[in-house]
Amino acid sequence: MAAAAIAVHLPKHASFLPNPKLPLNQNSSFLGVSLKIGRPMSVNRKMKGPVTVSAASTSKTVVTDGDRSKQFYINFTGFPFPLGPFLNRRTIRTEAVKGSIWMFEQEQALGFSSVSTNIRMTVIKLKSGGLWVHAPIAPTKECIQLIEELGAPVEYIVLPTFAYEHKIFVGPFSRKFPKAQVWVAPRQWSWPLNLPLEFFGIFRAKTIKDGDLSTPWADEIEQKVLSSPEVGIGPYVEVAFYHKRSRTLLVTDAVIFVPRKPPSSISSESLLASAKNGLAVKILSKGKQVPNDPVVDTPNTRQKGWERMVLQILFLGPSNLLEPNASFAQMSQKLIVSPIVKTLVFSKVPEKVRDWIDEIASDWRFKRIIPAHFEAPVNAGRSEFLAAFGFLDDLLGERYVNRPPSLSILFTSLMGKAASYFPPDDMRTLSSLDQFLVSVGAVKKTVSGRKRR
Repeated sequence: MAAAAIAVHLPKHASFLPNPKLPLNQNSSFLGVSLKIGRPMSVNRKMKGPVTVSAASTSKTVVTDGDRSKQFYINFTGFPFPLGPFLNRRTIRTEAVKGSIWMFEQEQALGFSSVSTNIRMTVIKLKSGGLWVHAPIAPTKECIQLIEELGAPVEYIVLPTFAYEHKIFVGPFSRKFPKAQVWVAPRQWSWPLNLPLEFFGIFRAKTIKDGDLSTPWADEIEQKVLSSPEVGIGPYVEVAFYHKRSRTLLVTDAVIFVPRKPPSSISSESLLASAKNGLAVKILSKGKQVPNDPVVDTPNTRQKGWERMVLQILFLGPSNLLEPNASFAQMSQKLIVSPIVKTLVFSKVPEKVRDWIDEIASDWRFKRIIPAHFEAPVNAGRSEFLAAFGFLDDLLGERYVNRPPSLSILFTSLMGKAASYFPPDDMRTLSSLDQFLVSVGAVKKTVSGRKRR
């Protein structure tokens, strides 16, 4: 998920199980989002009514015959922690916009832990009749079959981020469609060795440029690049795309919508493994006695496994995995910036992020959002998108004060504060990790992304 893409400061493929040796500051507190609304707005944030966000209903979901031989895939890369599943990856195709946009999902396990999430590839049919592929997933026989059933050639393959979890599939995917052009986000890098794209099997790739009108899809799809200064071991790079005809915004890890129920791409085996009271649960049980009861396959057990997965992905070490319901309820069913992305990335370069999201909201009239993880498509527009980034107002403060607040700005700021609220107890491990990385010089506290206005 987004969590895995945050590795601007941490190894991209680090395990998400808490480290009991991590020097935690038990007195660290949650960074509250105060109401500061007087900055100049490059966006007209008019709202017709209350901000509501929901998962969109999709037209059609297609699953193949379940032949596991078609799901076989071995991931050789990923040193030192490869991403699972290691042998079989089931693919599910869903039509997001009738005859125009399809989503392809697979399960992705994080490191050697019992934590999984879904990873999503989005395919858009262009006016030319060809397909534009965003963030490729593992090209299993099943996945390729589902693409070929669309009856159109793959023309473009797009890597919208630097992130390892999306990069590793571009090379093998492109070899399945050798006539397709490969385009990649700028400033690619990798950890622990900064290897060239050719090491990942990506050859003759073209670089995506911010607002470039010369790209072959420019008449139908526009792009805006977020390329941050280096605040740790490398920059955070993500490209947002806007499909004009369907009014759809595509992002990778910028925002997420955690569904109440687990995605169908996540296996029951993974959910049950997460529901088991293992080491992580015992560490994060708040001193309560942890029962060693056997795991019984029931809907409630699977739900508990999903809730535990989500909290570990979002917070690294949430406060209480034994009883995850309350924290999960606060993080699900709304458009948010992932806590780990907010803390370790976006809070370091608030000016760059603010410019990026303001330009997106100002120039693009989207009505749905498709992220690369968790739920999609999400019924959300510019107001909901801006509200998810309400924490930036607190970070930027007086640098943006020279215009009287309007009712719409006030409402968006209030919604932003609500949308970005994270339970303080759950934030302790993440906040302590951030403080530790800053104290040892691994990351900078804040990096100015541009000159002050």
